[in-house]
Amino acid sequence: MRLVGREAETARLRAVADGVREHGGALVLRGAAGAGKSALLSEAAEYAAAGGVRVLSVSGVESETRLPFAGLQRLLYPLRAAAELLPVADREVLRAALGGADPAVPDGYRVALTVLDLLVGVARQAPVLLIAEDAHWLDDRTTEVLVLLARRLECERVVLLAAVRDGYDARLDAAGLPELAVAPLTEEAAAALLDRHSPGLEPESRERLLAAAAGNPLALTELPGAWAGLERPDEGAFLSEPWLPLTARLERAFTGRFAALPAPTRALLRIAALNDGASLAETLAAARRATGDRPGEEPDDRPGVEDLVPAVGALLVETDGVELRFRHPLTRSAIRQGMTLPERRAAHAALADVLAGQQDRRSRHRAAAAPPPDETVAAELQASAARAERRGATGAAVAALEQAARFSEDPVLRAERLLLAADFAVELGRREVVARLLAEASQVELSPQQRARVVWIGGSFDEGLRNPTADAGTLAALAATVAAAGDTYLAVRVLWSAAQLCYWSEPGAGARRFVVRVAEGMDLDELDPWLLAILAYAAPIERGAVVIERLRRRGPSPYDDARTDRMLGTAALLVGSYDLAQSLSAAAATGLRRQGRRGLLARAVGAEASSAALLGDLATAVPAAAESGRLAHETTQPYLYGLMRAVEAAVAALRGDRDRAAALAAEAEQAGLPVGARPVLARAQLARGLAALGAGEFAEAYAQLRRLHDSADPCYHLALRCYAVGDLADAAVHCGRGAEISGIMREMEAVGLATPSPALHAGLRFARALLAADDEAEELFAEALAADLTRWPFARARAQLAFGEWLRRQRRAADSRAPLRAAREAFDALGAIPWSERARQEMRASGEGSRRRRPEEQARLTPQELRIARMAAEGLTNREIGQKLYLSHRTVSSHLHRIFPKLGVASRAELSMAVRPLA
Repeated sequence: MRLVGREAETARLRAVADGVREHGGALVLRGAAGAGKSALLSEAAEYAAAGGVRVLSVSGVESETRLPFAGLQRLLYPLRAAAELLPVADREVLRAALGGADPAVPDGYRVALTVLDLLVGVARQAPVLLIAEDAHWLDDRTTEVLVLLARRLECERVVLLAAVRDGYDARLDAAGLPELAVAPLTEEAAAALLDRHSPGLEPESRERLLAAAAGNPLALTELPGAWAGLERPDEGAFLSEPWLPLTARLERAFTGRFAALPAPTRALLRIAALNDGASLAETLAAARRATGDRPGEEPDDRPGVEDLVPAVGALLVETDGVELRFRHPLTRSAIRQGMTLPERRAAHAALADVLAGQQDRRSRHRAAAAPPPDETVAAELQASAARAERRGATGAAVAALEQAARFSEDPVLRAERLLLAADFAVELGRREVVARLLAEASQVELSPQQRARVVWIGGSFDEGLRNPTADAGTLAALAATVAAAGDTYLAVRVLWSAAQLCYWSEPGAGARRFVVRVAEGMDLDELDPWLLAILAYAAPIERGAVVIERLRRRGPSPYDDARTDRMLGTAALLVGSYDLAQSLSAAAATGLRRQGRRGLLARAVGAEASSAALLGDLATAVPAAAESGRLAHETTQPYLYGLMRAVEAAVAALRGDRDRAAALAAEAEQAGLPVGARPVLARAQLARGLAALGAGEFAEAYAQLRRLHDSADPCYHLALRCYAVGDLADAAVHCGRGAEISGIMREMEAVGLATPSPALHAGLRFARALLAADDEAEELFAEALAADLTRWPFARARAQLAFGEWLRRQRRAADSRAPLRAAREAFDALGAIPWSERARQEMRASGEGSRRRRPEEQARLTPQELRIARMAAEGLTNREIGQKLYLSHRTVSSHLHRIFPKLGVASRAELSMAVRPLA
């Protein structure tokens, strides 16, 4: 039957169903309870199925929100035969996730990738439509997988449609997916729907029902029955009570139907409403226990399946003899709300008794049945939380620990459980939950270690920039106190938070020195990665020599420790050793991908992108920055996301796309300015300066880059300003303002005496040659070009270009051609288009022609395609590439089919020739 008033929504859903044969995607339906989301999904499912599309569906159940992968298990149940055809490793991933085993479950990315492979394989036979009703009640692990899937379906014949209710904190709702708002029906459509379902109403009743329903389709079909069942019209006043939300009115309508049922039926439904499972046998056993079931009691005297017949006839529940489910979530809510506290506790106690073999569910029902405090219940809940965390069900662990805290008899244990819950909640990205848990924990007298954890956990979001209670000095003092008490592990992590603040903000020289003093006063090995990272973040100049020497001595972790390599990579980046930072970060990314640690992976790939961009390795920087930004968004790291936007802006500037560079720099600045995230602002400013340099607008470039050295400017950054000294000198010389930066040069020369930073010294050699008098310049250019810049091709090419320009100005045209030619070739290979054009202009001015620049192959590819092309060129298979990028191997194949014609190649061998020279 055609849905009344939903023509536009139906048309869009049908278009999605029709398009699934060509491409995939996702769409979230959002609206109030009873707005008709389920009806729209049902209509879409019928339409798709009639067109040969395979439909898989699942409905979120409130009682299953704590059961990891419960929704995914039901969604994929029809594909169990196809799952057996997957490779052994993939089958094991699905079994670990969906089999309910207690050991640790693979990361959500790995599960999502396996599910994607499964779905894409099934879609080769027929397109697939996934439907998730009441997605706000799906468990966290299922939702995580659906979000990850939704962002990777574009190239597949798989579509996801999900419905989310307004007012619920649903991760699908905030995942940035396309949305379809399911609004109330118009007055005309509401009237038509009411007349279809309840013809012949009295005019006054009809008007009151229309007003009460407020365009809600479920209300328009359910409220008339409640109205007709009233003995006196004035009893229907609830239909027009303005202070009740529509959901409450609907619940009253369901309650009225429930109240008319026989007492045994009502008893059964009360148990079912509180049961966190759908098992009919469980509900019957608990109902018998609650009604006084005793050994020897005659079976006919106990509640049975026949007592459900009236509820099925009243369209409140449905059963297949194995499971019992409510036809609408509001039915369950209405019954729960109507129960007294003693009734609820008795029902939970009965359920706990019949679930003796299921520890986690039993502990939850015991908690609901018992008044707090009760340390036995608290201990059971904490044990349940530990099991949930091992399974990867972090949300369930947080909920269990919070409840355990409520049942704790000892205030110290209560605080400990709240802190542990807050620590887990950080992993979920639940800022508001963390704040609330920490506030509750802080209400009791905490130990020094616990106070340290409060501060440390509280600064876990937003790089600590939004935590007004903990600046770098305070955190360092706290770390010293904790270390003195013997807890070096916690002390180091608190101090790491202080060091990060030194990077993201400007705490002052005193705070930086204090962080260093505390770090070097701890009993840590001098090659400890935490120590090196803390020193690099807190004092990249003063301790630059120490960090660089130890990094070179230490090298990559010999134990394939990805987290260690990540810290070493970021340390190398901060002290200006970009080549080492790139190699260490790339090594870390490999391990972190394998482990599925997305938050840390975002940072490792971000460090790789940053160092690659600063080296001029655009073929690496482009896909790495895009990937890091996407991961940062998915893992709720807004300032890392802003930083990657700034890196992308710099890459766009180097490639000559000034409009894109400006837009990306503005987006980065918008993210960093409100909290003073100095690295974001400094990188954005550098991108603007590079864009102006590339365009030959040297006065504009000078104005932009000069800000990096103004300590009163928000974009001033202690370390990053040092590594842009060559850019500033380039701009100053070309606009006739070289003398104005003499003070900055003296300061940078002094910094150079304190640290052997490769980036700083490369910039200083370049700047000295640019600023030198004519009788000194050639020797200084020779010095700049004599340095080992093998891993710094962009810096070397810039020095060659500047030397060639200087030689031509000295009327030594013939001598200028060799360095200009070398610069042109390097810039062409790197894709630094503005600089290669500048070299060509100089060559023509020297009297030598220059072939036209070939269209840049890598510019034709998206960042994702470029990364896939490079991996394929390195010999990786489609499946290996997919595992690294969290894509289906079939998605990789689709990308390669688009990449080949863009590059004019027909095979992987030709791809290798087309892509490798660009690296």
